[in-house]
Amino acid sequence: MNLNLPGRVLARATATLALALAMATGTTGLLSGAEAHALPVTEGSFSFSGDEGDYISGGRSYAYSTASQDRMNISADNAHNAVRLWVDGADGDWWSLDLAAPSGKVLAPGTYTGATRHPFNEPTEPGLDLSGSGRGCNRLTGTFTISAVEFGPQGYVQKLDATFEQHCEGAAPAARGEVHIENPAPPAELGLGLDIALDGTASSLNGKATVHGTVSCNKPVQVTVAGDVTQVKKRDLIRGSFSTSVSCTPGSPVAWTGTAVPTGAVPFQKGDVEVEGRATATDPDYDQPVTAGETVAVRLTRV
Repeated sequence: MNLNLPGRVLARATATLALALAMATGTTGLLSGAEAHALPVTEGSFSFSGDEGDYISGGRSYAYSTASQDRMNISADNAHNAVRLWVDGADGDWWSLDLAAPSGKVLAPGTYTGATRHPFNEPTEPGLDLSGSGRGCNRLTGTFTISAVEFGPQGYVQKLDATFEQHCEGAAPAARGEVHIENPAPPAELGLGLDIALDGTASSLNGKATVHGTVSCNKPVQVTVAGDVTQVKKRDLIRGSFSTSVSCTPGSPVAWTGTAVPTGAVPFQKGDVEVEGRATATDPDYDQPVTAGETVAVRLTRV
């Protein structure tokens, strides 16, 4: 049995694009690197205020929290270089905050000075961007302090305590704020196992090859098992593909069966074939595809 956990993969940008802010002064970009699926904040607060003349705040104060039914989502890139917070206020306001370490660095506790607009900051500079509700900076400077930050797999943010100060367009007035996030311990990543049985059948009626095996998982998922069957007989190369879907639940392996139709005129026959199989499912907690693969020699019997 081949049991694999997923490597770092390119994450969907759906959540980002849905909340991307197209503003008169610019467009908020994506997190640098591979961005993970944004997850709701279980317990958190976000607040900021600004000096008179600050464009983002308009000189006003804003405060949001999960306790007040304001919705928040947060994610990190898979390198843990940057975090992004989305706030959807119960009053209809919406904001986003990006905090990023210099390129190649992990975002860690400390004070980051000389920040410029993320994700357009130079590789040696930290990145910062507070924008939303139709307001954003084309150019900005600022500083932020990370008091605490804890990451999980796939860009999961378990904890974030930070303060920030942002100046738009080189102006003296500033927006200043803080964010506090507490999420539960991160869920385990989806693990898939694929086993291909060493026996199969070749139909004398239609020439198809039937193979079977089991899949295993550590959380309930719908698994697609697909693959290719290859056989060489008397200098004939016989090939066919199969695909099937099964519901996998943790605890015991789940059986699957797939039938490969030969692509040419020569049918599959009894004897050895090579079966290359792939089990694929989407992690329900991180919304990421996970694949386990196995290639084995299978002996077909004629039926």
